[in-house]
Amino acid sequence: MKAVVRRGSRLVSEEIPAPRPGPGQVLLRTLACGVCGSDLHAFSHGQALAELGRRVGAKNILDPDRDLVFGHEICGVVAEYGPGTEAVLPVGTRVVAFPRATGPNGLETVGLSHRFPGGYAEQVCVDAAMLVPVPDGLSDAEAAMTEPFAVGAHAVARAGLGHDGVALVIGCGPVGLAVIAALAAEGVGTIVASDFSPARREMAIAMGAHRAIDPATESPFAQWPALGVPPRDAVIFECVGVPGMIQQAIAGASAGAQIMVVGVCLTDDVILPYQALSKELRIGFSAAYTMDEFRETLARIADGRIDLSRVVTDVIGRSQAEATFAELSGRDHGQVKVVIEPWRE
Repeated sequence: MKAVVRRGSRLVSEEIPAPRPGPGQVLLRTLACGVCGSDLHAFSHGQALAELGRRVGAKNILDPDRDLVFGHEICGVVAEYGPGTEAVLPVGTRVVAFPRATGPNGLETVGLSHRFPGGYAEQVCVDAAMLVPVPDGLSDAEAAMTEPFAVGAHAVARAGLGHDGVALVIGCGPVGLAVIAALAAEGVGTIVASDFSPARREMAIAMGAHRAIDPATESPFAQWPALGVPPRDAVIFECVGVPGMIQQAIAGASAGAQIMVVGVCLTDDVILPYQALSKELRIGFSAAYTMDEFRETLARIADGRIDLSRVVTDVIGRSQAEATFAELSGRDHGQVKVVIEPWRE
């Protein structure tokens, strides 16, 4: 099969062996796969990710010197079930896949695994229990957005913010937009977004934010008194993932507020615990999602509660992947989400 392969500092389109589904697994023919920030991190900082894996005791550590096929935001078609596997959905069913497959060391993330190549390839294997059928009327690219937007749904669920609460979303890249979309779908009464980019602030409003702030001209944390929110109904979602952002949230939070960290920071960071203690802040971290949140996110996309009309900004073939990664690694690139169709060059 053809795939986009990370090889050293390159992304190359070439032929690789097709995967075979094992017991309990299913083979999908990939229709579309989104480009995630995790893919960009793994491409540019493979050695750092390997070291992080060792520090946290991960069982499946990426080797930056080995070939890797990215892609975990997957829409595909059921092609074949593994030996002895119940055919939960008929062959030919269009699905989105919770990107997990079971290997010798337990569950692995498809596309961030040397054992399970991801959706930048024409075929991909996942556990058969991880499939959700795609409703008619959704494009393949829209369906592939289920995975990244489920990340936002999980963060909002963990925060437990009521309809009368106030959410402040710091950073309006794909993660921040997913959080905003989930907050809007949950009917949260006041959603304030903050980002330096005018285009991202505009997108934040389109996804459901009630106000978007340029932190270069005003502090997003100065909004608390004007909003008049009880402290425990205020949540800051940190969606940037660079050193210093958690401490900025601690310093800017109102007493009794909650901070939910969703941005992925790959380095050590420093906070002032006493400042958080003195305000009795609640600080939590959110990663990935549950299967129920994955299903609900697809339902929200299908019925329009999450509007993707401006989210997918480019759909590319395999040969454009390397140039697209270079573009997305720069600042002010203007893209929101890029989708790869690995079946076309």
